[in-house]
Amino acid sequence: MTTFFIADIHLCAQEPAITAGFLRFLREDAPQAEALYILGDLFEAWIGDDDPQPLHAEIARALNTLHQQGIPCFFIHGNRDFLLGRRFARDSLMTLLPEKKVLELYGRRVLILHGDTLCTDDVGYQKFRKKVHNPLIQKLFLMLPLKWRLQIAAKMRAGSKASNSHKDLTIMDVNQHAVVQEMQRHGVEWMIHGHTHRPAIHNVELGEALGHRAVLGAWHEEGSVVKVSADGVELITFPF
Repeated sequence: MTTFFIADIHLCAQEPAITAGFLRFLREDAPQAEALYILGDLFEAWIGDDDPQPLHAEIARALNTLHQQGIPCFFIHGNRDFLLGRRFARDSLMTLLPEKKVLELYGRRVLILHGDTLCTDDVGYQKFRKKVHNPLIQKLFLMLPLKWRLQIAAKMRAGSKASNSHKDLTIMDVNQHAVVQEMQRHGVEWMIHGHTHRPAIHNVELGEALGHRAVLGAWHEEGSVVKVSADGVELITFPF
């Protein structure tokens, strides 16, 4: 059996090719897995489960169908869709997980997370993240009219793009000390995450032991999946 991991699909109405590729993946590839884990940023933006975009309903139906085929889907929030809530989870039959989760897979202990919390050198982003993950701020934001939330989200995305364009690329990658610290704290030999859009499998020195970190790619021009089985851990890309 095999377990699939994906992240950073960034679905939005403006990118129909990505949507089509993801739906094909759910129909043709995902049913081969024992389970599917989505490690954040399934959507480019999420301003509340009450957003009536047809795309959201289409994706919920496709995930629901996958579940009906006996393939459970699990979700960890990303930095783009951290407001995705119980209503969408109910419609899609997707299980919401905490931001860090340890899995026992085929004799391996694996820590899964979105990955943005590992980018500790990006101090500005970490401060912003702390603010928007405040439950009170989230509650107040979700009480606003949908039109206002759309405007605020658009301004925030534009501000984020402008800010990132001036940042050193190195600070937007993970901090190696943070990686080691998390792996040792959770007692794992494997970590799987997304967020950085830098697909690779890295060796990680864990004192006297050797660990491994699998990084998922973003679905900008091709799909990216980490497949975990009894035989090993494999990072795969495929055309839409």
